[in-house]
Amino acid sequence: MVKANILQVGPYPEWDEGPLNEAFTVHRLFDADNTAAFLAEVGPDIRGIATRGELGADRALIEACPNLEIISVYGVGYDAVDLAACGEKGIHVTNTPDVLTKDVADLGVAMMLAQSRGLVGAESWVRDGSWAAKGLYPLKRRVHGAKVGVLGLGRIGFEVAKRLTGFDMDIAYSDISAKDYAADWAYISDPVELARHADFLFVTLAASADTRHIVGHDVLEALGPEGMVINISRASNIDENALLDALENGHLGAAALDVFEGEPALDPRFLQLNNVLLQPHHASGTFETRKAMGKLVRDNLSAHFAGESLLTPVAQRQS
Repeated sequence: MVKANILQVGPYPEWDEGPLNEAFTVHRLFDADNTAAFLAEVGPDIRGIATRGELGADRALIEACPNLEIISVYGVGYDAVDLAACGEKGIHVTNTPDVLTKDVADLGVAMMLAQSRGLVGAESWVRDGSWAAKGLYPLKRRVHGAKVGVLGLGRIGFEVAKRLTGFDMDIAYSDISAKDYAADWAYISDPVELARHADFLFVTLAASADTRHIVGHDVLEALGPEGMVINISRASNIDENALLDALENGHLGAAALDVFEGEPALDPRFLQLNNVLLQPHHASGTFETRKAMGKLVRDNLSAHFAGESLLTPVAQRQS
C-alpha cells in the first residue's frame, strides 16, 4: 500500500514520531533550512498536514499544498488554522478534544490553589532560609467557599466547575446560552457581570474572532483588586496589555496563566510582577494525555485516507 504524503509542521514526542513515520511518508517542515524551497519541492505531493495547536496552518502553507485534503491538529485549539481557506478548498480539519480535557481542568484548579495560597513563594521562603530568619510566611487567601466564574462552559469549563464543587464554591458561568447540564450553577450571560460576581474567574472558552480580548479592561476592572483570573484557554481571549496594566496598578489582584501572546517569548513585563503565576503552556502536559493526543492525530489521518468517518472533525468539507 502506498503511504500518503504528510507534512509535519513541528516536532512531536519521540513516541509519536515512530508510528507517524510507519503509517505515512512524512516530510518534516521544521527540519528544512529553506521552507519556501522545501514546500515548492514537496508541496504538490502533500495530502495531509500534521501540526500542533499553536503552530496551525496559515493560508500560505495551505496554498503551498494544492492537493491537501486534511489538517490534523495535535491539541484542542485550532484557531491558528486558517479555517476560511480550508472551507474554500474543501479541506477537513481535526483536533484532539476530550483526551486532554481533565488534565487541563486539573492544572487550572492547581494554578488557582498555588496562586491563592502562595505555594511557589512559600517554597522559596523555606529554601532560601527566610523561614528560619524571618518567621512565618505572609498570610494568603482562602479558596473554599469563594465565588467563582467560569467563562465558557464547554468540555474544559464543565470539568473545572465540577472540580470546584468539591471546594464548596459559589459557581456561576457565562456562555452563549444557559446549559441544561449546569442547572446547579448560576448562569450570567454578561462576562462583565460574571467577573463582578467572582473572586476567581476561569477563562475556558474556545478562541475565535468573536472571543478575541473578551477579557479586557471592563472585565478586569469588574473582577477587582481582590480578584484573580486564571487562563487555561488561549492567549487571545485576554487583552494582555489591559491585564498587565491592571496587575501593575493594583486594579486586579492576581493572575495565573498557562498561555501568552507570542509564547514562549512572553512580554517581559510579566517577569517583573509578583502577583502572577506563569506556566509554560503545559496544561495537557502528562505522559498519558500526550500519548492519547498523538494517537488521535494519527487515527484521524488514517481514517480519512481509508475513507472512514473522522473521529474528531472541527471543520467539514464545503461544497
